[in-house]
Amino acid sequence: MSATNNNSLIIAKFGGTSVADYDAMNRSADVVLSNPAVRVVVLSASAGVTNLLVALAEGCNAEQRADSLANIRRIQYAIIDRLDSAAVIREEIDRMLENITTLSEAAALATSPALTDELVSHGELMSTLLFVEILRQRAIAAEWFDVRKIMRTDDRFGRAEPDCAALNELTQSLLQPRLAQSLIITQGFIGSEAKGRTTTLGRGGSDYTAALLGEALNASRIDIWTDVPGIYTTDPRVAPAAKRIDQITFEEAAEMATFGAKVLHPATILPAVRSDIPVFVGSSKDPAAGGTLVCNQTDNPPLFRALALRRRQTLLTLHSLNMLHARGFLAEVFNTLARHNISVDLITTSEVNVALTLDTTGSTSTNGSLLSSSLLTELSSLCRVQVEENLSLVALIGNELSQACGVGKEVFGVLEPFNIRLICYGASSHNLCFLVPGEDAERVVRTLHGSLFE
Repeated sequence: MSATNNNSLIIAKFGGTSVADYDAMNRSADVVLSNPAVRVVVLSASAGVTNLLVALAEGCNAEQRADSLANIRRIQYAIIDRLDSAAVIREEIDRMLENITTLSEAAALATSPALTDELVSHGELMSTLLFVEILRQRAIAAEWFDVRKIMRTDDRFGRAEPDCAALNELTQSLLQPRLAQSLIITQGFIGSEAKGRTTTLGRGGSDYTAALLGEALNASRIDIWTDVPGIYTTDPRVAPAAKRIDQITFEEAAEMATFGAKVLHPATILPAVRSDIPVFVGSSKDPAAGGTLVCNQTDNPPLFRALALRRRQTLLTLHSLNMLHARGFLAEVFNTLARHNISVDLITTSEVNVALTLDTTGSTSTNGSLLSSSLLTELSSLCRVQVEENLSLVALIGNELSQACGVGKEVFGVLEPFNIRLICYGASSHNLCFLVPGEDAERVVRTLHGSLFE
């Protein structure tokens, strides 16, 4: 197979729940084998394993360590115990578990980002070894491939960036020639830097791996198998009548992800967007249910595509009479926020007030509050500050929204019973956003979904 001749090549990626146990792995194997075009399979660690490894990497006491190690062993052994001839794979997994033990003892003495990546990578190494064994039991020619040989990254441990030129070159020389002989099973999320130390690509990294390999191999499609059969008009748990979207553009999917929908993260599928490779999202539990195809363009994109909900939003209202005809007030506010590493999400202004929401996406702090007392003190010297918490952001995702007539009436007409705290509309033709009290959020989404999509 030459580099240009991969037009029917598909990369299939399976998330943690799809390789959680023996039965899940077999369902995923069925999905892989049902389509001869699938030649490369990218796996996450078995569900729960990465969290246990992260806990070990943070350096815990002997009791917690023994507990986490026992849990990892239990998850992997539940799969091994159901394999036919398991002697060889048992040895390999035992060796991995020994490594994990040694590394976790080192972490208990001193933690480091490099050590964390080395430890965490074992989740994917183990799930791929076990999956190869499951395929071999079915007499399938499957080969385990260490993705670290080709996924060259920088050394920002925990959030490493791939070197695409090196990746493409190494993929062509080391991975491409193997595709004709066997099915390749490899790891998502992990890579290695110039000195050969293991790195990780950050959370959501397995989708990113699949997209990068798809680009390097010039694949015809990337299939992302998770526990949901595609992308819906809104979260079905909020509005049970939500419908699956059969085809959606990358741009719309990115908007949905930005506004809190648990769909593909836009950064992770960037290589697919760049190279115009469609991405399919389906459920490995129920592959027959179909899914959603994400691609660069769709036929007749609708005015309204989906609703996304982002909870726990904070609204800052800044009031200053000095603002009336003053230049530079907003610049000073933004400078202050930037110094505190805060980016602004939505903003509306009046003659003497500015209302803005803070972007909490991507922040790891669990409490979600970005407002330190030093920030509030600094802002208070500029203006009067009012803080409102527990708001929710509802985003209506669509196409050419800012050019359409009657959108306001269609959206806000049905929301008459609700208090709407802030509206952002017109900056993007792909979204209309507004803030509502947190306790009303789900009712607002259901009401709007009912009138626009049902």
